[in-house]
Parts: sequence; C-alpha cells; structure tokens
Amino acid sequence: MNFDVISPKTTPELLNAIYDNQSKNFRIGAGFTDLINQFKAQETEGLILINLAQLTEVDFKKISENEINFQIGALTTASELIDNKSIKENFPVLYQAANKLASTQIRNVATVGGNICNVSPSGDMTAALIALKATCHIIDCDGNERKELLSSFIRGLKKTSLTKKELIKNITIPKNFSKNIKSGYEKVGSRKSMEIAIVSLAYHLQMDDKGVITYAGVACGAVAPTIPFTTSACEFLTGKNINDISDSEKEEFAKRVLSYANPISDIRASDWYRKEVLFNISKTIFER
Repeated sequence: MNFDVISPKTTPELLNAIYDNQSKNFRIGAGFTDLINQFKAQETEGLILINLAQLTEVDFKKISENEINFQIGALTTASELIDNKSIKENFPVLYQAANKLASTQIRNVATVGGNICNVSPSGDMTAALIALKATCHIIDCDGNERKELLSSFIRGLKKTSLTKKELIKNITIPKNFSKNIKSGYEKVGSRKSMEIAIVSLAYHLQMDDKGVITYAGVACGAVAPTIPFTTSACEFLTGKNINDISDSEKEEFAKRVLSYANPISDIRASDWYRKEVLFNISKTIFER
C-alpha cells in the first residue's frame, strides 16, 4: 500500500484538507477496520488518506442528550456505545448491535460513522440506528450543514447521499418518551465469533402504561442491497397491545417484514435460507 496521510486535529483543519483535495483521489477514515481490507484489494497509488483518528473536536466523539434526542459523535466507537449506561437503558437494540460487532479489539476502534459509511447491508450498528429512525448531521468544507434520515442517506449498495465535500459529524436518535420498551438485535451468522450477519433484525418498540405500542421501529440486515426500515410491519404493530398479539398477528407481522427482503445466494447462505430465518426471527421477537 502506498498513500499519503493527512491527520487534522481540528474541524477547520479537517475541512481545509477536504477542500484542498477536491481534485484528487482521497478517502476519509478513522478506525480503518473496513478500509484496510479495501486497500489490500485495490490500487492505492496516488491516494490521499484523511485520518480522523487525531481529531480533537468533542462534537465528533461525545455521546450526549437533551430534551428531545441523543447525539452520538461519528467517531464514537462500538466499545464506547457499550459502556454508555444511557444507551444500554434507552436503546438496547443499539447496545446489543454494538456488542455483537466482531471482536473486542475491533469494537475498540470501529466507529459509528465508519459502520454507516461502509454501507454494508449487514452493518450491525447501522441496522440498529435505522430501526431507531436516526438522523445524520452532515457538514461540508464550504461551511454548510444539513441533516438527513439515515434510512434515506443510504441510497444503494455502497452508495450514500454524501458528496465529495461532505462528511458525517454526528448522529441523533429521538429520545424515548416511554420507559416501557421492547428492544433488541437478533443476528444469525455462520459461526459463533467474528461473524458477518447472514440475517439480522433490529427492533425497538415503545409502549404506554397499558402495553399499547406507540412506536415501532424495525429494520432487517443482510437481506437486501440496503438495510430497509420495514414501514408496513411497523404500521401494523402500532396501536396493538404487546400483551395480546395473537399467533396470526405475529405471522402477519413476519410476512410484512419479509416483504422488504430481496436476498442473494452466496457462499454463506442461500436466498431461501435467509428468507426463512428472517421470517422465523421476526415472528418470535414477541417471545424474547
């Protein structure tokens, strides 16, 4: 591998580096858990790497909350999510997804922003964040800022809405207004450790004091070119009592989740197997 590295420490330095290299071939990285493998498979001659690992800006790294949402810096690692008590209590789906990501060593360096921008259909933290209706907050080197729902930010396989001038600064998640939640991340892989998901299901339900579902967020991974938010399945659950969902309603919910799946067959699993697994884990989340 042969490339030049720029390691900005402040946001102005970072934005200047992006601006100055608009006419050149550059990549942005932090934990490099995915980029290193990509570099091994492609020509890196003439590549400029903008390394975010030395960035000191707090907004890129902190986990904070206000009255309406939680903010997670794009450089927050999976391990930092796992260690955060508020994330574990309020968003078990994200806590579990981060905890099931690869190994401890990788979790210590893999970032939320990197997991999103790698745009993998099997991205663990990305699936959880889509289920939570997370929003990406984006800045560019001209001083502009914008925000976009993560589910629309990802445009296709390995494609996002980012321009060459932009990067994600942080991600926000709407705050739970109910302490009655059912939230989790189911991941099925071909081996017990370091697995890439064959199928995953991220779900986050909020209920009122009587058990009526007031919010439903469900996303499925590794079964389509992107990670879909299963709108129809979520609408089906909203308004139902979590304690009274019948077997036929569980089947209908699972069918609606499955309608968003368009899996491929590869060396890890067939499309038929992925559909069967997704249907079965969708049907059984109410029993967990």
